[in-house]
Amino acid sequence: MDKPNYFHWWQKLSVPSRLLMIGLAAPILALNFWTLASISNYFGVLIGIIVIASLLAFLLNYPVSWCVQRGLRREPASIIVALLAISILFGIGIILIPIAFNQAQQLANRLPDWLESGRQQLILLSQQVEERGVSLNLDVLAVQAFDRLQGQLQALTKSLLNIALGTVSSVLDILIDVLVTIILTFYLLQHGDELWDSLIDWLPEESQQPVSETLRSSFQNYFIGQLLFGICMTSVLVPTFLILKVPFGLLFGLTIGTMALIPFGGTVGIILVTCLVTLQNIWLGLKLLAAAVVVQQILDNLVAPRILGTMTGLNPAWVFISILIGAKAGGLIGVVIAVPTAVVIKTALISLRLRMVSPDSAATPDIPVVSVESETKAQPVSRIS
Repeated sequence: MDKPNYFHWWQKLSVPSRLLMIGLAAPILALNFWTLASISNYFGVLIGIIVIASLLAFLLNYPVSWCVQRGLRREPASIIVALLAISILFGIGIILIPIAFNQAQQLANRLPDWLESGRQQLILLSQQVEERGVSLNLDVLAVQAFDRLQGQLQALTKSLLNIALGTVSSVLDILIDVLVTIILTFYLLQHGDELWDSLIDWLPEESQQPVSETLRSSFQNYFIGQLLFGICMTSVLVPTFLILKVPFGLLFGLTIGTMALIPFGGTVGIILVTCLVTLQNIWLGLKLLAAAVVVQQILDNLVAPRILGTMTGLNPAWVFISILIGAKAGGLIGVVIAVPTAVVIKTALISLRLRMVSPDSAATPDIPVVSVESETKAQPVSRIS
């Protein structure tokens, strides 16, 4: 029995009529987006807990499934994996967070001296250039620029430390949020498939399996890829910085590795850390930049393809735009889920366009499963650093 073509009416419309329909639909979509953004701001903490718990359950589901395949029941497997993950995170936090926080305080105290050192180096460079007959007046520009930069950086570091201290002062609220997140994560580990199937059942029958596969593949490729890349960056950069005797090497390595969890974050982190170290010692800053870029390129071109394979995905411009929209709509949580959400939207739009153009595609829809891990459309390297 032939399935109905729900887009038959679209085929009968002329081009001006189609443009008019799109123009009428655009304000409605914008209003819906604004409504969703307002709701997400109102329920910010609750939505953040749900998203974090869903991501943790999604990542932990792989070791749980591995245990289930080897004969262990899902309930004890979920308990074992959850306790093991909590133990690892707690151990890492106890060891690294106090050291990193201590180094952050020391960096905030030494930052004015670094700025003064950077200004002196720029003035010396200006004098050397003037001795060769070229007048650039870099000394005047250096004084103005570094005075302004010093005020902004000091205000930024003070605000960050105040936020951290304020976070520590509200330990009870954090413990409650963490406890709720752990409980919800454990529940999703046990009953996530049932909840997922109940949501997918609302879709048309012919779209349920393709949509489910697309969502799982997009989020899997993105989060596992970014997580592995961030861990590898941190594991390699921290000892590298310590070998190079970079001041605050642990803090800088953790900063770059953490920022590498989001697209383009690794590159931004490398530039930021390089600028800070260059203020103290320009040659050490160049060594740090060279080492970080080499590590990043090795991971991009050798490690990531072996782990994730050859993939195709969003254009880097759309990745950047989706991150900006996610940051505006949902803050940090929006940045985290922006790229895989954009991939799902892109895939859905491609499927919708195919159905509208080809009436036969409605009978046997084939929603392409697209990954997000490449910077170009046809490159074997699949990283957005």
